[in-house]
Amino acid sequence: MPAIEIQSVQSLFIELFFNDTRLSSGTGFIATAPCGAVLITNRHNVTGRRQDNNQPMSSTGGVPNKMRVWRNVKGNLAGWNAFDYQLYDQNDDPKWIEHPTLGSAADFVAVKMDMPFNIETYPYDTAEPKEPLRIRPAEIVSVIGFPFGQSAGGYFPIWVSGFIASEIEIDYDSKPQFLIDCRTRPGQSGSPVVAVRHGMSQAKNGDINVGGDHAELLGIYSGRINEKSDIGIVWKRQAINQLVRSIT
Repeated sequence: MPAIEIQSVQSLFIELFFNDTRLSSGTGFIATAPCGAVLITNRHNVTGRRQDNNQPMSSTGGVPNKMRVWRNVKGNLAGWNAFDYQLYDQNDDPKWIEHPTLGSAADFVAVKMDMPFNIETYPYDTAEPKEPLRIRPAEIVSVIGFPFGQSAGGYFPIWVSGFIASEIEIDYDSKPQFLIDCRTRPGQSGSPVVAVRHGMSQAKNGDINVGGDHAELLGIYSGRINEKSDIGIVWKRQAINQLVRSIT
């Protein structure tokens, strides 16, 4: 198989069901918590409800109780197996884990993953990189996921690229978020947002890194500020890391 970018196996296709009725699809990715592997995706994916008014998003009016995750087969980059995870326990309490301080206000959650013997994980590191890139407005970033539930072949994600649309160090809407200008669509909710640089790139401390490839997880895509706009919201990696580190 030809060489591929590691990020092309890190985005996972997810489907949301009420029992056997498929309601929607989205994107997730694996991170490593103290407890082991967890899937990171948007809260509105698992609740099936809008974050702003809590109304069901499906035209059926249903909300999911099961999530199907297409996971990477060990030893085969072009292989995936589907695994179903119940979203509620026997007491109807949610099994997903929310941010330790932001709670339901944060549109991202973690779901603990098991480790079947034939499954490989390709986790993102949510910690601060040793040499973080300098990320400025108008620079290119990629949202790597499954718009309209479509893939680039098999369950390889589609790379959709856009531009940083706000100062990344400033919190949009007084939350750990920043903005991107990118033509994103339904199904990309939960996608990792990544800055990929080839060759010369500039580090956050101002040093110039010459040569080599650099890829940095910046956050998780959450949706657009308005249905008529291509301005999208990204929850910052630092907030995701706070959630990941809290799961023991």
